[in-house]
Amino acid sequence: MAGLARIRHVKLPVSDLARSVAWYCDLLELRLAGEFREEGELRGAQLMHPSGFGVALREREYCPGQPDLAGFDVFALEVDSVDDLHAFAARADELDYTRGEVFDRGEQGAFLDLVDPDNTVVRLLANNPFHADRFLGVDADGKGGFTLYDQPTLV
Repeated sequence: MAGLARIRHVKLPVSDLARSVAWYCDLLELRLAGEFREEGELRGAQLMHPSGFGVALREREYCPGQPDLAGFDVFALEVDSVDDLHAFAARADELDYTRGEVFDRGEQGAFLDLVDPDNTVVRLLANNPFHADRFLGVDADGKGGFTLYDQPTLV
């Protein structure tokens, strides 16, 4: 659709706003760009990256349905190289934050999962094989293996 440029931000429910702001700022180099108060009480924060994307955080108890995203990768961020994934892994270790291993699948891309204080997964990708100009399907076998296919089954 004409006029769309990019995702501006994602919004995540958190159990401790200050702790989550610190995690996202420390590890992902976001900066606090805004706060949201309701009836004088701090309920949310807007964090921004210099590249223009943002992560909004809202105290879970004030979210409709109080969603819990533990273990789910709500969004992924792209980095320039596998070396960058290793640098983020080292930074997470330095800060004593939970993370997965760097998985490098060659031309099928590489990723690293970072786990925020609420156990929501932030996935970092390098050499991402998905592009807007071609289709790529992935069939995972549940044991860490996968095959790729080039014809969509949804259409």
